[in-house]
Amino acid sequence: MNILVTGGAGFIGSHTVDLLLQKGHTVRILDGLMPPVHLPGKIPEYVPRGVEFIHGDVRERAAWERALPGMDAVIHLAAYQDYLTDFGKFFHVNTVGTALMYEIIVEKKLPIQKIIFASSQAAYGEGKYICARDGDQYPAQRSLEQLLQREWEPLCPVCGNVICPVFTDESRVTPHNQYAISKYTQELVALNLGRRYNIPSVGMRYSIVQGPRQSFRNAYSGVLRIFTTRLLADHTPVCYEDGMQFRDYVSVHDVARANMLALEDARADYEVFNVGGGRPITVKAYAELIAQTMGKDITPRIPGEFRFGDTRHIISDISKLSALGWTPQVPFEDIIAEYVAWARDQADARDYYADAERKMKSKGVLRETPGTNPNFQLPMTNFATT
Repeated sequence: MNILVTGGAGFIGSHTVDLLLQKGHTVRILDGLMPPVHLPGKIPEYVPRGVEFIHGDVRERAAWERALPGMDAVIHLAAYQDYLTDFGKFFHVNTVGTALMYEIIVEKKLPIQKIIFASSQAAYGEGKYICARDGDQYPAQRSLEQLLQREWEPLCPVCGNVICPVFTDESRVTPHNQYAISKYTQELVALNLGRRYNIPSVGMRYSIVQGPRQSFRNAYSGVLRIFTTRLLADHTPVCYEDGMQFRDYVSVHDVARANMLALEDARADYEVFNVGGGRPITVKAYAELIAQTMGKDITPRIPGEFRFGDTRHIISDISKLSALGWTPQVPFEDIIAEYVAWARDQADARDYYADAERKMKSKGVLRETPGTNPNFQLPMTNFATT
């Protein structure tokens, strides 16, 4: 097949391109090479030089009109992800860019046989919990007032008691932040337009994807990148909240395999699937495991800061995709070892945390709590609600 991979020079995209080539497919890449993930306009060395590359932005009609003709399928991975407050950009890239792809396919009657698109675990917000008294619950986003008091755990919306996180399946979404909302609206566009115009489409709700080629400069790219670069510089990793948030990490190699399955299996058509590691771990324990892997006797620092809009716990139920024959094969001990080995060989593997921290604090994303800073003051009401 001739397959277009948007975002094919990125982290998940490049590994998917590699697997497609191994399977004998012909690949075309469409990528804007946007900062902070990329150095502007520079194609990474790991992108195979024999692959056709189109430098273009998915928000622009001309880019799609160059990239789509002659293709049999699209794996649409180009996305904007961050914690910053440039809300419109999330929807222009993730939602409008996807709508533009379908618009051009329909308008020009292009014979696209399938579209796989990247969604996110973030669409679940806090996900599913169990209350000992009131059963299944899907709590709302934690309030700023609660977080400022360091009361980290979500409460039952019925009785107000602390509730227990459980594996979250695909049946219900409650997106809370700008990235999550943009990815869910992307799902609505893709699945509904796909059905209307008979273009089989599949959404992949990735958990926290980890592995080599993950950008050092992207503040969104997760604790493995942040903690590894901190430890390489002999700096202490910083855990937000109390470090006891449960997370679900999955190898980029397993994600590429999931994309391939969705492409090849007609049972996946018009469905969304969780793509996760199947094994929860706290952020603090993950940081300690990274330090252990690197041979560093450094304990994570937990100052009580938090990112406003973060999810407390989220763990994906992967049984739906597993029923099609996919299971994660790379345990996170191996994910960490592979990433650390790769990072040690990269010339630009410096600690970007301080820069990201300053930027997030200036935008009101990363916030302090009483006791974090001796000069702490409660934020003004109009600032707290932005």
